[in-house]
Amino acid sequence: MKFSGIQKTSLIDFPSRIASVLFTPGCNLRCPFCYNWRIVVDPKPPFLQEEAALKILESRKKFVDAVVVTGGEPTMHKEMPRFLKKLKAKGFSVKLDTNGFYPKVLEECLPHVDYVALDVKTSLEKYPRLGAKDVSPLLQTIEILKTGKVEYEFRTTVVPSFVDAEDLPKIAELAKGAKTFAFQQFIPEDTLDKTFQTVKPYPPEHITKFADTLKGYVGNVILRI
Repeated sequence: MKFSGIQKTSLIDFPSRIASVLFTPGCNLRCPFCYNWRIVVDPKPPFLQEEAALKILESRKKFVDAVVVTGGEPTMHKEMPRFLKKLKAKGFSVKLDTNGFYPKVLEECLPHVDYVALDVKTSLEKYPRLGAKDVSPLLQTIEILKTGKVEYEFRTTVVPSFVDAEDLPKIAELAKGAKTFAFQQFIPEDTLDKTFQTVKPYPPEHITKFADTLKGYVGNVILRI
């Protein structure tokens, strides 16, 4: 297992925990608003090898009690379940971020994670714009999490033109019955498609209205705006 980088301390990536964050290279999607696009499109060395990453994490145990694995897309790496098992064996709480397109790998990961964040990027009809022709793996992942025992959240970054008012009822149906759903503000900074750097984010009150649409569908709606 290799990584494109590590953030030694994060206060926001794992609910109620201080965590280190590992970034995996590569992704099956090409979201134009992606801000980690450099490790997605053309991952380049130097990579952080698994043993080196584990040594860094062990040295951080005085400061962090959790590890977040994000990307890129972590579950496209078949060795991910084995790595997460190592993290748990070392006493870390583990959170996994995923886009949901590798449900079989995700299922193998679940015994070794404490929390999963699934990105529901838009309504199913717009996923081809992200490079996904077949959304059936995503639907499998949604059901795996809803019916499983691992704590999870579904989350949507509210990118104008990808998450508009007409998308909300469709996203709500996908999330129906979920325990937690989070709306996240879009920040137009260093995006894959440079035109998204000039996209004006929704004002907070607009996102609050979006959240109201979901309240009848999910147990808890969180705003990160």
